[in-house]
Amino acid sequence: MKHYRIHYILLALTILSVRGYSQNLQVCNGCHISSIKQAIAMANDHDSILVKQGTYKEYGILVDKPVTIVGENYPIIDGELKGEIITVVSDSVTVEGLHIMNVGTSYTEDYAAIRIKKSKHFVVENMVLENLFFGIYLEKSNFGKIAHNKIIGDAIQEYNSGNGIQLWYSNYVDVEHNYIKQVRDGIYLEFSDHCKIKNNVSEANLRYGLHFMFSNHDLYEDNTFRNNGAGVAVMFSKHIKMFNNSFKENWGTASYGMLLKEINDSEIIGNSFEENTTGIHIEGSNRIRYRNNDFVKNGWAIKVRGACYDNQFLENNFLYNSFDISYNSNVNDNRFDRNYWSNYTGYDLNKDGIGDVPHRPVKLFSYVVNRTPETIILLRSLFIDIIDFSEKVSPVFTPDNLLDNNPLIKRL
Repeated sequence: MKHYRIHYILLALTILSVRGYSQNLQVCNGCHISSIKQAIAMANDHDSILVKQGTYKEYGILVDKPVTIVGENYPIIDGELKGEIITVVSDSVTVEGLHIMNVGTSYTEDYAAIRIKKSKHFVVENMVLENLFFGIYLEKSNFGKIAHNKIIGDAIQEYNSGNGIQLWYSNYVDVEHNYIKQVRDGIYLEFSDHCKIKNNVSEANLRYGLHFMFSNHDLYEDNTFRNNGAGVAVMFSKHIKMFNNSFKENWGTASYGMLLKEINDSEIIGNSFEENTTGIHIEGSNRIRYRNNDFVKNGWAIKVRGACYDNQFLENNFLYNSFDISYNSNVNDNRFDRNYWSNYTGYDLNKDGIGDVPHRPVKLFSYVVNRTPETIILLRSLFIDIIDFSEKVSPVFTPDNLLDNNPLIKRL
């Protein structure tokens, strides 16, 4: 036993001594090492490669050993539209400070500026990616960080464009402080659990600012999703936390701040939905807590479709929306309580901050518009005010139990 213990100690000391002698390789146009491929071939495990400022016309760079690649003053890696530029297939790789451009476009392969494939403990940060197909593509990779990157696409049509940051079967990944613009989907997750998406800005993308499917136990916090084709889509997932995000100016006939489809046991807290066609569109989603959200100047603040049960809408602000709540059913299995409604017309005689008259947030006219969209042109007419009042007094078409029994007098 003692012999084996000495053997392991000597082995550990050997590994540490090898790492202690890791070298720094320098790449520049006039240097002995003039390409990143050459530097990787010459590097030992855990070496650092410094890429000096300049332009390097390379693609198909395979990182197959644990190294750190750092750019000085953002050297340009020009793929000349020939294919994928950097592919990482090793654990413990860091890529930082490069300006990658001109990724190849293919209808059979998802070429990326940087692909991380079956790797662990990776870092991609402080990158600038332009003129790309896919930006950063994670494939079956875990325990990594994607941070402080600027990803600018030139996507015009969905069929020949890719996503800014894509995670596929990748778990425990932090995606933070990235700026993504004009790609298909800004951030896309599929079968990716326990990920943190924080402090990103995703705007002016063709389809979704954020799109994820079949991904559980993820956190989305302090992100801005603005002026995207269809907003944000959250689908077929559970145990999702969405805190303090901004969904703004997502306009269009099939657009919304956020679409929830088949989402269960989740929390949506402290978010802002402002100037969207629809703030939140909900289908088949259950046991979700919506709290302390602001719905401001949307067409519809919330559209609730079928099979939505046991959801709680508590202490939210509904401010100057054309319609606050829309239902396509006359049955309600959800709870609305202690929300502020800007169109509440009740009173508070005992001055406790809670309206003495319950508020009915679903208008008959919203029911009519759902069935016949062309009637929206009558929105401001006196006739509509009359039928809304009559439905409020004696509900027939809207859920008679959909009430906020404790409407707040002052905005939260």
